[in-house]
Amino acid sequence: MSALPSARQLYRALTPARLKRTVQLGFKSLWVHRLRSLLTVLGIVFGVCSVIAMLAVGEGASYEAQEQIRRLGSTNIILQSLKPLEDESISREQSHVLEYGLTYKDMTRIAASIPGIRLMMPGRIIQTFVWNGPYRVDAEIMGTLPFFPEIRGLRLASGRFFSDIETETAANVCILGAAAAERLFPIDAPVGRSVRIGSDYYRVVGVIEAESAASMGGATASGNGAGDARQAVARPRVYIPLGAAKARFGEVLMKRSAGSFEAERVQLHEATVQVASVEDVEETARIIGDILRETHKKRDYAVIVPLELLRQAEQTKRIFNVVLGAIAAISLLVGGIGIMNIMLASVTERTREIGIRRALGARKRDITVQFLVETVILSGAGGIIGVALGVVIPFLITVFAGMQTIITPWAPLVAFSISGLVGVVFGIYPARRAANMDPVEALRHE
Repeated sequence: MSALPSARQLYRALTPARLKRTVQLGFKSLWVHRLRSLLTVLGIVFGVCSVIAMLAVGEGASYEAQEQIRRLGSTNIILQSLKPLEDESISREQSHVLEYGLTYKDMTRIAASIPGIRLMMPGRIIQTFVWNGPYRVDAEIMGTLPFFPEIRGLRLASGRFFSDIETETAANVCILGAAAAERLFPIDAPVGRSVRIGSDYYRVVGVIEAESAASMGGATASGNGAGDARQAVARPRVYIPLGAAKARFGEVLMKRSAGSFEAERVQLHEATVQVASVEDVEETARIIGDILRETHKKRDYAVIVPLELLRQAEQTKRIFNVVLGAIAAISLLVGGIGIMNIMLASVTERTREIGIRRALGARKRDITVQFLVETVILSGAGGIIGVALGVVIPFLITVFAGMQTIITPWAPLVAFSISGLVGVVFGIYPARRAANMDPVEALRHE
């Protein structure tokens, strides 16, 4: 039995005239068994489609996660107050004031110890109801400073943020988050109107654009205002001057339930430290951690570095793409096996045809090219249909499920190229088997 024709011999067999006749014959042979050809192509279609769609979904999810982290700021370090686990159990059994978390002294020590800090932005978080007539929302009241939107990457949909003077005078002004504005003012424009927070009325001076959970910093209020990132719940936010938060709500926050109460004293629920350059972020975070460990007997704080989270998200994206690609590759492998199976069956069915062609002067390379062309036509057609579906499905997911999907330019190209490669790889063995048939035995085949 002679060897498979060399690549040079195959190239010589692919002259324009011969290739045209071979392709026409391939289409004719596949059209005779069009239902079988269609079913064979489905494996490649689903494989290519799943490659593109799954990568698009993964890319979209990764992009959203990375954008949320970027909004926290690559040069920011976020500090949060955490209620220690031992204090949680004590608070259920006893009625006394628990004191934990970040303090103003911590901020002073950090500012005095680290010269590279550009800005420090303390914040207090109080969970309470906000009212506008009959409309009520369970919100997080964020007491902060005027440059909060700049540091956290937030944008105003309307109005303005409060000023330095309003912060110093503890003015009763507020800015509503998008969710709070929508629920408190379903009909009217909120800017210029007043809302009730606790027992005081605040004039709405601005509305923040829709904000993600990550842009909120991940800290929420537990109890009646104590920050605890472990119990984070996405709630609508309302921003007020830090001076107003200190003056109206104080440092002791109480929660009453079933005849008992819990009281917690937290000076600051979170703080954002901004350094001069990205290169200083990790070293500054390490120093801040050392300072807090020296001054806090309990682990009642968390140090969050968005830059590290971003790197972790990028690494997760790479792993996710590899996993999704491997899963989709299995579909392509199954499709390739299906093509090989059908082509082997086709070789058996066309044994007499192969014998006649060989008797009339067809060479081995002609037979090899014939069957390779047919497998490439099958896989190529499946690749084209798969690419079309792979582009449409992410669009439908975005429209109907509200998930962001991103189709990178290389995904359809790679998926289609792999489908063509699958056709060649899985078509080699059937083509070789057909080319190596004994013409005499093939002519005897019934």
